[in-house]
Order: sequence, then C-alpha cells, then structure tokens
Amino acid sequence: MGAGATAAPRAGVRIALLLGWLAVLAVGGMLLSGGLRMEEDLRSFLPTPRTPAQVLLVDELGEGPGSRLLLLALSGAPPQALAARSQALRAALAARPEIALAGNGDDGGLEAVPERLRPYRYLLSPTLDSQPLDSAYLHGELQQRLQDLGSPAADLVEPLLPSDPTLETLRLAEAWQPSQAPQRRYGVWFDRAGEQALLLAQTRAAGFDGAAQQEAVAAIEEAFAQGAHEVSGGEGGMPPEAEAARLEISGPGAFAVAIRERTEAEMRWIGTADTLGLLLLLAVAYRRWSMPLFGALPLASGGLAGLGAVALLFDGVHGITLAFGFTLIGVAQDYPIHFFSHLRPGVEPHASARALWPTLVTGVAATCIAYATFLLSGVDGLKQLAVLTIAGLVVAAASTRWLLPVLVTPARHDPARSPRLERAWRAIERLPRPRAALAGLAIAAGGVVAFAPGAFWQNDLARLTPVPPADLQRDAQLRAELGAPDVRYMAALTAADAEAALQASERLLPVLRRLQGQGVLDGYDLAARYLPSATTQRARQARLPDAVSLRYALDAALADAPFRGDAFAPFLEDVATARAAPPLGMDDLAGTPLELAVAGLLLRGPDHATALVSLSGLRDPEALAAAIAPYGAQLLDLKQASESLVEEWRSRLLGALAVAALLLAGIVWLALRAPRRVLRVLAPMVLSTLLILAVLRGCGAELNLFHLVSLILAAGLGLDYALFFDHAGDDRAAQLRTLHAVIVCSLTTLLVFSLLALSSIPVLRAIGSTVALGVFFNFVLALLVARAPAAERMA
Repeated sequence: MGAGATAAPRAGVRIALLLGWLAVLAVGGMLLSGGLRMEEDLRSFLPTPRTPAQVLLVDELGEGPGSRLLLLALSGAPPQALAARSQALRAALAARPEIALAGNGDDGGLEAVPERLRPYRYLLSPTLDSQPLDSAYLHGELQQRLQDLGSPAADLVEPLLPSDPTLETLRLAEAWQPSQAPQRRYGVWFDRAGEQALLLAQTRAAGFDGAAQQEAVAAIEEAFAQGAHEVSGGEGGMPPEAEAARLEISGPGAFAVAIRERTEAEMRWIGTADTLGLLLLLAVAYRRWSMPLFGALPLASGGLAGLGAVALLFDGVHGITLAFGFTLIGVAQDYPIHFFSHLRPGVEPHASARALWPTLVTGVAATCIAYATFLLSGVDGLKQLAVLTIAGLVVAAASTRWLLPVLVTPARHDPARSPRLERAWRAIERLPRPRAALAGLAIAAGGVVAFAPGAFWQNDLARLTPVPPADLQRDAQLRAELGAPDVRYMAALTAADAEAALQASERLLPVLRRLQGQGVLDGYDLAARYLPSATTQRARQARLPDAVSLRYALDAALADAPFRGDAFAPFLEDVATARAAPPLGMDDLAGTPLELAVAGLLLRGPDHATALVSLSGLRDPEALAAAIAPYGAQLLDLKQASESLVEEWRSRLLGALAVAALLLAGIVWLALRAPRRVLRVLAPMVLSTLLILAVLRGCGAELNLFHLVSLILAAGLGLDYALFFDHAGDDRAAQLRTLHAVIVCSLTTLLVFSLLALSSIPVLRAIGSTVALGVFFNFVLALLVARAPAAERMA
C-alpha cells in the first residue's frame, strides 16, 4: 500500500509533464507556422559581392530579363492546330496576374505600344532623326496606306489610320520585337522545322523567388489545360486535333520549380523511411514502446527552439536553412539515445543523466562552437544556420538532462548484461592498438587527398543542379530558336543616374549593330531600344512641326488622295500632344509592357543606375569586350562571377573551420585536462576527416561547399563517440553501455545519411555520402583509439 501510494504521484507527475511538453510543442508549432515567413532568395547564401560582375549577379540580376523568362513550346499536333493553341494560350496568359508579358508573334506585337503612349511614338521612334514630318513624307505614306487598305493587312491598318497615317506605331512594335525572332506560321512563332509553336512568357516575380516561379509555371499549365477543355468542348472554333498538343516549359524559373518539386518528393520518401527506421531501431534496442516517443521529444523541442531563435533574430527563415538545419539538429537524436543506453535497474534516471552530463555538455559545447564560427562568415544564410543549430542543440541537450529523467522509469534491462555485447566487446579488445598503422593510414590518405587526379574544388554551381543534361540542352535549343538572351554573358555600364545611363546606351547602339553585322553576336537588347534618353526625345520633339505647319503639310499630302480632310484630326492632336509633353521617363511606363522591358534592363540604385545589355548568340566574347570598353561598358561573365563567389565563400568557410578546430581542441582540453586523453578523443575525428576526403577524392569527387559543411557535422558526431568512450574509462559495464549507445547512434545516423547518399539531388548526395562515411570511420576509429582497456570484469 505504501509503495503504491508513493508510486502514484510519480506516475501522475510523469503524465502531467508528458502532456504539458506535448502541449508546449503543439502551441509553439502553431505560433511558428502562423508567423514564420519562409524565404526563397538564394542570394542569402552568397557572400557580399565585391566585383562589378558579382554585384550584378547577387544584388541586381534576379530582376534581370533572363531570369524571369520562360520558354514555351507546343508540339504533337499539326501546325495549324498548334497555332490555334498558341493563340489561345497567349490570350489566357494575358489575364493571369503571375505573367507580366506573353508573346508568340501574333499581330506583330502591337500590344507592346499601349494606347496612352501612342501620342509619344515620334519621340520613341528614330524616324525623325533622318526624316522630317513634311508634306512629301506624308504624301508617300498616304499612298502606301491606299495599297495597304487593299491588302490582307487592311484589318490591322484601318483602325490605326486616323491617328497614325505613317504607321509609326507598327514600326515601333516591329522594332521592339526580339532581334532574332523566329519564323511565323499561321501568324505565330514556330521553330525552324515548323513542328513546334513557340512562346515567351515573362513572370512578374524575380527569378530567385522559387515559390512565385512555381505559381507562374502552374498558371501556364492551367491556362494550357483550359485550352484543351475548349477544344473538347467545341468552343472558339479550334480544330479537334489541337487537343493532342503537348506543352513544354523551360527556363531558369521552370528549372527552379522542377528542382523544388523533385527535392520535396525525395525528402518525403527519405523522411518516411528515416522515421520508420528510427522507430524500429529504438524499439529493438530498448524493447519499450515509450522510448521512440520520449526520444523524439528533445529533437522536436530543439527544432522548434531553433526556428524560434531564427524568427526572433531574422526577418524570415530560408528554405535551405530549414532543410539543412534540421539535418544538423539530427545530431541531437544521439543525446536521448546515450541517456537510454545508460539506464539500468536500481539506478534513478536522474542519477544516470547527472553522470552523463559532463561528457554530454562537452560534446554540445564543442559542436556549438564549430557552428558559431558561421556567425563570422558574412553570409546571412550561414548565420541563420548557426543560430538554428546552436539553439536546437542546446535545448535538445537541456531537455535530455532535466526533462527526460522525469518521464522515464528505471530500465528493466541493463545493456551491460547483454551476452551479445559482451562477446562483441571481447572481440574488440582483441583488436590491436594500431598506432604505427594509423600513422601510415593518415599519410596514405593525405597522399590521396593531395595527388588524386582531377580538380580538387567544384566551383561551377551548375554542376550541383539536379536538372538532367538533356533538359539543359533542350533549353539551349529553345533559347537559340527564340533568340532569348544568354544567361551567361551580359554587358553593363554604370552611370550617375538613369538619364546618363540611357545616353551612354545610345552611344553603344551603333557599336552593337556593327558587331551583329560582323557575326560577333546574333542579337542584343537594351533599355535605349524602348526608352530613348530625355535628350534624344527633346531633339525629336524639336523636329515635330507646329500645328499650322503640320495642317498645311497634311492638306498638301491629301491633295490627290481619296481621304477626307477631317479624317486625320486624331493624328494632329497626337502630334500636338507630343510637342508639348515632357519626355517620357521610367515612371511613365508603369503598368505597361514597356515597364517590364525597361525595368529589367535599366536598374536604378540610390546613387547610380546600371544599364544592362542582354546578349544572344555571342560567339566572340573577347571581340565584344574590346569593342564596348571605350564606351564605358564591360562584358560580364556571370558564370565566372558565380565561381569567384563560390571561391570567396569557400575561403571564408575554411577560415571559420580553422578557428573552429582550435576552439574545439581547447574545449576538449578544458574538459579532460590530460594530454593522452585529449589525443585519444581528437585523433579519431581528425583521422576520420582525412579518410573522408581521401575516399571522396579517390572516387573522383570534386569537393563543394556542402561537403565542407557536412564535414563539420561528421566531426561533431565523431567527437561525441570518442568522448563517450573516454567517459566509460576502464569500467567494463560502462564500456558496454557506451558501446550499446554508440551502436544505436551510429545505426540511426547511418540510416538517415545513407538514404540521402542515394538521392539523385547532387546537394543531398554530397551531404549524405560525406556524413555516412564519417559515421563509419568515426565509429571504427573511436573503438580502436578512444576506448580504454577494461580493468574490471563483470560478475
């Protein structure tokens, strides 16, 4: 009765703590899910740019024309049917808020000149630079209009004629078409073979905004599906064979969406397999259904604490931080495992936790110090990663120390009494202490790392993309067919303001035309094609005749023409408006297709403006760079800029790792205070790192930034293994419990990262293979180096 009376309150306390803990996690999860803002901007994981190309790449290019362009191809049906689907798709996209501009070549692009800008056509067009608006010119144009009205183009010309007898609007629309526009069939763009209808779509969202790009791609797919419904429903006169058409989407945004969906799909099945495997391992290892639940609580607490810390210190959490941060916090799953393995009958859980705490806190402190060096990296994404990981590990360790002992009851089985573990430990004891052999292994591994053939570092970010090479080739093909801008090369010139940048661009135009004629490049685009400088507009304004002179010239031109004299009153009004209007600026283009074209090519900063020149079909970069240099422009190789950013990031990361290594060794020294023990704890971790690098280099892998970050995680795991073997000392029972804990820790971690190593995503594969190798090497070397000889035999 007395025993039962004392046991009941303890059971009640455990139940209350469990329910309270779960409630706190639930409330915390709800608060974070409602208030946490997710970020997709990959620039958060790049260092501060220094060179002009880096500045353009990181700070400005996400808004550039190339990054927001989606290339669409329709195939699988006869050309006339594809043309009908193309027109239906373009009309549907024009109504979608996610798509800023869609073009397929129909109607010559007249919609590019909005109604409210048409009075300014003579200020935007170069016609008046060489041709006065006099009676002779008007007479010739009106005679041409008579011929146009008798041609198939009559439906297009007639509505424009009263306000634009010279068809300057059409000239502008034609001039603003892509310089290397594809051929037209049935009024829309087709490839050279005439088998695919082509379209261009420009998203409103920046290229680096993965979520918004996903919405844009979904909008295009929905609009295409809507066209198929119209075919099947017999609406719009579309031929029935158009239903067989297929849609293909390419471009940076489409690739980002494909990568995101592929990564999410792989993480779902990997996460499911990890969860099931972890539950099974814990159930087998401890033979208690409650252990998997209790073991998950510190991990969940650490994850929520890390997210909360990031939410407090930053405006939002990056998706990469979230995905990779939780992988790093996976180290925290070892904390409850060590605690569970050291529970034994007759010993209060609090006593077991208290005995483990000095070793546990040493490992936590060392790991946190390693990640704290990311705070000095100068990269916002790495700073987020450090905050999330440090906060998560500290909370997970603290909850293992003070909360878990309240929940669990003393173990019914002592791992130290396992005959299997006893036999395993005896076999381990028979293993030699291979000091000389390990030294030789270290030398051999160092030789492989230093002299393995192939590049040591991987600087090309494109090599990390999971986009299949065939898709990249297809993108290049579509880009060539459509004359879309190159995503690697771009010219840029910087000036004090937008006006100066436009003037400099205008001086560059003849040079670009000459280079195009020489075959140096196929095409180019720049803001001055759409928006001349205010100086140029004023000069053209001065060439416009006054109202009396224009009325006289028009009357003279109409003398032998069958047009009524008052038919062209809108034309006279437009010219009068253009003569009195201030020059058009970027702000005047708001809400028009021109706003998007100009804003993507003319970037305004607080104290400068950058005019971009997008290039297509560049064959001789050196010739172009030399030709534009005298005009203050420079050719930027964005691939080279990204590689230099990677090199700079790597240098900072290596510096942070060197500092972390020194601090980590210092923490271990302060905890152990014995040179031999310190050496036994640090040697496995150092040698494992060397062996990981040797295996990766020996297999031909070029090391990237994710390998480096993963090495820190692997080193943290190895340090924990060695610290706990050192903690066990020469006590046989403690050694067996430690062996049990380290085996369970190694298997759970190996499960997680071996599955990642099987991923088709290069980044996940790099992380998984690095850490999986680290788990294996650290486990083996900890047994060989860190364990102490047993002085006591168990009864």
